[in-house]
Amino acid sequence: METQSNNITTIKRKNKILLLINCSILAIGNCGGPLIMRLYYIHGGKRIWLSAILQTAGFPIILIPLIFSYFNRRKSEDSNSRLVIMKPLLFFFSIFIGILTGLDDYLYAYGSSKLPVSTSSLIVASQLVFTAGFAYLIVKQKFTSYSINAVFLLTLGAAVLALHSSADRPEGETNKEYVLGFVMTLLAAALYGFILPIVELSYMKAKQEITYTLVLEIQMVLCFFATGFCAVGMLINNDYKAIPREAREFGLGEAKYYIIMVWSAIIWQGFFLGAIGVVFCASSLLSGIIITVTLPVTEIFAVIFYNENFKAEKGVSLVLSLWGFASYFYGEIKHDKKKKKNRLQDIAKERKSSQTEMVLVVDR
Repeated sequence: METQSNNITTIKRKNKILLLINCSILAIGNCGGPLIMRLYYIHGGKRIWLSAILQTAGFPIILIPLIFSYFNRRKSEDSNSRLVIMKPLLFFFSIFIGILTGLDDYLYAYGSSKLPVSTSSLIVASQLVFTAGFAYLIVKQKFTSYSINAVFLLTLGAAVLALHSSADRPEGETNKEYVLGFVMTLLAAALYGFILPIVELSYMKAKQEITYTLVLEIQMVLCFFATGFCAVGMLINNDYKAIPREAREFGLGEAKYYIIMVWSAIIWQGFFLGAIGVVFCASSLLSGIIITVTLPVTEIFAVIFYNENFKAEKGVSLVLSLWGFASYFYGEIKHDKKKKKNRLQDIAKERKSSQTEMVLVVDR
């Protein structure tokens, strides 16, 4: 009994470390992705489909941990270990999610081409509301008073940011273009708010054990089909022919143009890998909360690197977001303590029951 309890504790500790790693990767990707995408647009980039494809084109990086995982399985299990552990049902789930992700990439890339980072970030913050709603409908996500409070505070923080959005319209941009960018970004937020619970549902419906290796395989398939979706868009739009010319005319120079492309693919891959990793370790709701709470940080970096104005509304939004984040984790800590207490009580009851049975046997 004691050995079993120790094993459970070890597994939970490893899961928390994995959760922390994925939260960090997600936070870096969510802060860096919008900034590097905006850098491309600020200095003369105009290829929306190119920006979209870069969000998932870094998926070959995942081959590195997958290869290590495969050789580790061969060493620990047997030489007949399968190269791919994903079963057909999960494969088709991943294709569907991948196509939705490709569409979401385009919607977000279009919105980012028309809006400053600060404005697009505030719209993306509304994703948490969509994630919470879809998580409740699709995977029956249970809400505590702390998670409800976190959703409310983070949404309020996004609403506060909206107070200054009208003054952020880029020069030379028409009202129609600005509104269209706003709508496309909102649609992107809603769609990704739907995608995260669908990923969680695929884990629940999969007729196999969900391991982190399997999560990496899902990410590979998902990003492959999302990239394929955007590649078709680039082909139709003749973006491939325009890239060399755009690189030569890029404001920071041709070499930096391609450097931005490479780093954009790497950073965005971190975002998507971190997002589904957090869903695996915790829930789609926590993934949505991490995305939302890091948006004010993106705002601060936008002020530092792109000289965007930092008004009082942004400061208030940052405080509200951090408060919401703290509320969620305080609730999780209390929930974990309660579960641990209940588990210890159950173990004590089992021991007492076993001792009673032994006494009865001796009496006989």
